[in-house]
This record gives sequence, structure tokens and C-alpha cells, in this order.
Amino acid sequence: MNRLVVLASGGGRTLVNIHQQIGRGKLDATIALVIISKADSGALERCKELRLPYLVIGPQSHPDVELRNKLILGAIFEARADLVILAGWLQLLPIPPALENKVLNIHPALLPLYGGKGFYGHHVHQAVKDANDLISGCTVHFASPEYDRGPIVLQTAVQLMTDDSVDDIATKVFAAELIAYPQAIQLVLNGEYALDA
Repeated sequence: MNRLVVLASGGGRTLVNIHQQIGRGKLDATIALVIISKADSGALERCKELRLPYLVIGPQSHPDVELRNKLILGAIFEARADLVILAGWLQLLPIPPALENKVLNIHPALLPLYGGKGFYGHHVHQAVKDANDLISGCTVHFASPEYDRGPIVLQTAVQLMTDDSVDDIATKVFAAELIAYPQAIQLVLNGEYALDA
């Protein structure tokens, strides 16, 4: 069974979706561990509800960045992760050689558009709205030493309307994420993806 370690910072919606897809037999994996960056996050409540093993390792509990990253990577290796899933994780994770092309992230836009430091969540959707774009979407990519620059596994586009609010854009993009992320995870686990050279 493929072992996933999920890193979450927010409400835990992506974590719940992955757990549900596993339960429905659409994702051939098990969640071995969830690492949460904030003790007061919704993700921690989701872990309790779903009875998933979790650790809290974040800026509040571990202010020293070097120690924090060492603990996170140590927990990932100890959990024997086949794949690490960033689910709204807002910190840049150092990727050692042993985890290269084993850490997936989902970004709420069609990279390379609206990516990089500071572009997450509503900041991305606001930028899309400000540009009057009529297409947005999500991108699943491998994490790298730079924000949103790793090789792309899968992209899904969504149609927007001119009168869509930032919240409307967020809702449409998240609906696409719910489908795209589990698909991309399974592709990677099956080795059925091609990286751009």
C-alpha cells in the first residue's frame, strides 16, 4: 500500500478529500501521517474526526526554522512516505535528494501564471479577477526549492464569467482541485506521468 504523508496548514478540506478518495477506492494509498503547521487549524480537527495520526510542527510550536525543517523531514522519513502531499502548506519545504519528485503541491492557478512567494489562496484569485481573466484553474506540480516552480504533473482549466467574484473564482477552482489532485497523486504513484525536460 502506498504511504502518503500530508502537510496541512489550513482548514483541512484537501486532506478530507484525499481521505474520501482513498475510502472510495479511487486512490490506492493510505495516509500514514499528517503534519500540521498550526495547533489551532481546522486540519487538526479533521485529523481527530478521521482518526488520522498527526504531528504539530510549525512556526508557533517550533520557531527555529532549521530545527523545524529537520523535524518535519525526520517525521516524513520515519513514516516511510512514498509520496508527500502539500495540502495548503504555506511554508517552503527543503527537498533533500531522497525526496526529489516525491513531494506534490497543488496551486490554485494555471502555472506559470500567478505563482511564486505570496501567491496563495485568495491572493491568487484576486490577481485573476484584477486581470479580468476568463480562464483559471489549478496545477499539480512537484515541489522544488522555489515556490511553484517544480515540474508540472497535471493542469485543469475552469471557465470564469466576467461577473464572478473572487469567492466565485475560488469555489470553481477548488471544485477542480478536488478532482485534479487525487488524479495526479494516482498518476505519480503509478509512474504514469511525464516530466518536461
